[in-house]
Amino acid sequence: MNGCNEVEVYKYHLQPGYIYTSEEPTVVSAVVGSCVAVCLYDRRKSFGGMNHYLLPRAGRGARTTAQFGDVATPVLIRMMLKHGCRIEDMEAQVYGGGSRFAHDRSGVGRQNVKVARKILKKNGIPVVSEDVGGNKGRRIIFHTMTNETIVMKTDKIRRGDWYPYRFRLPSS
Repeated sequence: MNGCNEVEVYKYHLQPGYIYTSEEPTVVSAVVGSCVAVCLYDRRKSFGGMNHYLLPRAGRGARTTAQFGDVATPVLIRMMLKHGCRIEDMEAQVYGGGSRFAHDRSGVGRQNVKVARKILKKNGIPVVSEDVGGNKGRRIIFHTMTNETIVMKTDKIRRGDWYPYRFRLPSS
């Protein structure tokens, strides 16, 4: 901080199968296609968190990890509660759930969105914004302290989109 009312903001790229919360204001980014990113925000605390999952449900015998929406979303809610947030002060944003093909029979993207909506509704957390479905990839940028979100859509997800904060050292 430089004496003004400025707050240092950290940057974090959220990979699939991970969840992020922090006491520090952070700009969290994720790239989703059929995956879903759920952003939760507590209006009273000005505190947010985000998950990024690949599949809707953990099947029988599967390890229950944050790769699955039925695990990642309840865990994100619990993490927010551990930070002192309250359900009645939370709101959600849901992004992703797309499909590369018009006639996608698997419906993974649609199922990912359905799981997020169901869990949020069950917990009484309203979805105040969403950008889901379609056939474009999305790059999500979420500010955990302000709840501001940017969604950039693209026809092709490039390798650089997955690792936006990875830099190459010059060869000697």
